[in-house]
Amino acid sequence: MQSFQYLADMNAFGVTVNGWKILGWTGNVVFGARFIIQWIASERARRSIIPVGFWECSALGSILLLIYFGAYRHDSVGVLSAIFPLPVYLRNLYFRYTHHHPRHPGNEPRPAE
Repeated sequence: MQSFQYLADMNAFGVTVNGWKILGWTGNVVFGARFIIQWIASERARRSIIPVGFWECSALGSILLLIYFGAYRHDSVGVLSAIFPLPVYLRNLYFRYTHHHPRHPGNEPRPAE
């Protein structure tokens, strides 16, 4: 039984590593990757845009962090910071996947120069 405990909580470089922490770190990486995705998409478009990958990373990262803070850490601050913006992320994804032709003039392709 002690060998299972060793695998459940390992200590690497003074940091306790377990499955829950890996889930939390993954949530942070996914959530943080949204800014890199937005930056690359804006650079390619030569204007500020928010691609669908931004909303996907936001929603997935928020869900992973919500699980980490709610189930493992029991941290109300972390839960609230993950749960409040989640409906916005999911609503934007809903719009993206159900409305295929955006009518907002800001979403039209940029005219050739």
